[in-house]
Amino acid sequence: MINLPETGQKRIVIIGAGFAGITLAQRLMKMDVQVVLIDKNNYHQFQPLFYQVAMSGLEPSSIVFPLRKLFQGKSNVFIRVTEVERVDREKKCLHTPYGHVNYDYLVIGIGADTNFYGNENIQKHAIPMKSVSEALYLRNAILEDYEKALTVQDYDTRQELMDIVIVGGGATGVEVAGALAEMKKYILPKDYHEMNCKEIDIYIIQSGDTLLKGMSAESAIGAEEYLEGLGVIVRKNVRVKDFDGKVVYMNDGSTIRARKVIWAAGITGNKIGGLPEDAVVWGNRIKVNQLNQLEEDPNIFAIGDISYMETEAYEKGHPQVAQVAIQQGKHLAKNLKRIMKGETPSPFVYKDLGSMATIGRNRAVVDLPNYKFKGFFAWTVWLLIHLFQIIGVKNKLFVFINWVWNYFTYDQSLRLIIRTNSGKVEPEEKEKIA
Repeated sequence: MINLPETGQKRIVIIGAGFAGITLAQRLMKMDVQVVLIDKNNYHQFQPLFYQVAMSGLEPSSIVFPLRKLFQGKSNVFIRVTEVERVDREKKCLHTPYGHVNYDYLVIGIGADTNFYGNENIQKHAIPMKSVSEALYLRNAILEDYEKALTVQDYDTRQELMDIVIVGGGATGVEVAGALAEMKKYILPKDYHEMNCKEIDIYIIQSGDTLLKGMSAESAIGAEEYLEGLGVIVRKNVRVKDFDGKVVYMNDGSTIRARKVIWAAGITGNKIGGLPEDAVVWGNRIKVNQLNQLEEDPNIFAIGDISYMETEAYEKGHPQVAQVAIQQGKHLAKNLKRIMKGETPSPFVYKDLGSMATIGRNRAVVDLPNYKFKGFFAWTVWLLIHLFQIIGVKNKLFVFINWVWNYFTYDQSLRLIIRTNSGKVEPEEKEKIA
């Protein structure tokens, strides 16, 4: 059994320190309950800025925050860094490699991981970006290949090393493509003056007929125009069916030579054992009622990307975005307080605050409920909103300084290839939230 003090308080165990779990824990720590936060990592990751780490724009430490520092001085919050193997609903406990943890209320916020749709070749060779380690691996891969390209005479081999394919035209894909295009335009010619950077091709592949699905037509068109203006090759209505590490194969018979495929084409929920079979639905999400409860067990809740809640407004579940996770975390804290007082909890209602995506400096698109805009003002709004969402004053300051420096100098100072002790540039073991 994992050692935890018996305080006589109700014990609320939260699995996952993403946006949902962190938000909930921060509100519960003010209540007369014992909070146990379990995650495979000892830090919270700010996922919206992973791509800037991958593009050498930010230090990894700027977008992660240690969990113990976040809850310093909170004697009712306990952090445990481990994985959860399964839930024992009958005994109301969790099984981990270090023993079991009892709970009165369990909250599952284990988030989602990259969805390769069962394609083993793509899973083996493509580069996902769902953790800081994967973002660092992508940074290493880009810089390593450009170093190699300088020594290669054969044109086709050099193209494999230089060209980059991004699969998925959502916000992540669009933002990565914009950042890469700006790196090609402003950074690489200075770092690799002997390289013909005009040979670098950046592709974004979207299986549907529009980028930024879920945003307005104006924003989708605006994003595509921005990308094409930066030299990105946008291919729509085509799907990547295979990738062998050197050649990308499309369903229309076309191919692209490239060794780097960034996979941003979908997500699937992380798995946890012990839940009722019919509770896990499409996309490995956990089906909940409007109180975020499992129908089969009122003491178990699911929030964030892993939760699947059907409502009149969202018949196929809420979008898997940070705002849903944050709002569900806040709402569940209030409901748990009501439940423990014997009061009636209230159903969760998502308030859509809008969507946005940035496509390089001075270029962004923003959809608010009653207003849509793009360009420099949209880019400024994007910067401010993301800056204030980052945890920690020091992290906010470092990110702001990096953004200001990059804006005025058109340069990033973080183009470092970090190898393991073996000398290889390899990703760390894939970081899945416990």
